Parts: sequence; C-alpha cells; structure tokens
Amino acid sequence: MIKEISSKIRTIRHQQNLTLKDLSEKTGLSVSFLSQVERGTSMLAITSLKKIADALNVPITSFFDSHVNQNFIVKAEEHKPFRIEGYNAQYTRLSGEFSGRLMEPMLVILEPGKTHHSTLSHPGEEFYYVLEGAVVFNVDGQESLVNKGDSIHFPSELPHYWRNPTDEEAVVLCVVTPVIF
Repeated sequence: MIKEISSKIRTIRHQQNLTLKDLSEKTGLSVSFLSQVERGTSMLAITSLKKIADALNVPITSFFDSHVNQNFIVKAEEHKPFRIEGYNAQYTRLSGEFSGRLMEPMLVILEPGKTHHSTLSHPGEEFYYVLEGAVVFNVDGQESLVNKGDSIHFPSELPHYWRNPTDEEAVVLCVVTPVIF
C-alpha cells in the first residue's frame, strides 16, 4: 500500500508543478523525508499524510483506492480492509462519501499484544466501542481498560494511544473527527 500512496503523492505533486522543496515549505516536513516517502522507503504517519494532502489541496482519500458511495449506504461486500505502514491494525472504512462529511467511522482490528501507535495529539475527537476483546487506552497519561461492550470518547488534543493487552484480536468501532480518509 505504501508504494501506491508514494506514487500518488509524487504524481499529484508533479501535476501541480511543485518541487520537493515547495512541498517541504508547505508541510513543514523535510525535503529528505518527503523524498524517502515518494520513493516508498520511509514509513508515513497518518498525521504526515494529512499535512501532505492539505499542502496539495486534495482530500486524504486521494491517496487510497476509493469508491464513492452515492447512496450513502455501504454494503458489507463493499468493505475494503487496508493497513497503514507503521500501524499494527487493520482498518475498514464504514462511511460513504459526500460533501461536508465531518465524521470518520471505521472498524479497526488491533493485533494481539500490539500498540496501535505511539502517542498522538491532534485536533478533533475520538469515540471507540469495543466489539470484541479488550483495549487499554492511555489518554492524557491515564490508562483505562475498555472491555467488550464498553466505550470511550475523548478530545483528540489530549495525548493518547491504545494497545491490545490480550492474546486475541481486539475489534473496535471507531468514529473520529476530523475526516482523515
């Protein structure tokens, strides 16, 4: 997947006649890092991908194969699970596409014993409902065990990460703002 994203970033940058230096100035990311990203030799955090999308004035979904849902309903057979380099999770987008969409609902499967990501802090809010297994959420330095049937909702500005402390997959319904995919 990283190769496809890398290629799309390079293609869109070239279409806009931007140099790596131009993109660096717009994103705050170094030229060398952006070069590695475009060659597919560096992992790319979702926050960095969002900076690149904003700098190129394209939705972040431009970097993924997307299916525009004109009927607002997403049938189970249309779900396309994907992984992001550097994350120990499998994601499935659950939403359709329409102008002004503010929420990003996803199904996330977190591997046994894995941490979703290092500590993040960004604008927005996050809601998680554990469908299977258990997840430990660390929000602003406080850990909470969230079991099957439990939920947690918090502002994304607080430093946070989550991990699966068990030896079984954790399946989580996740709704975040702002829209990232």
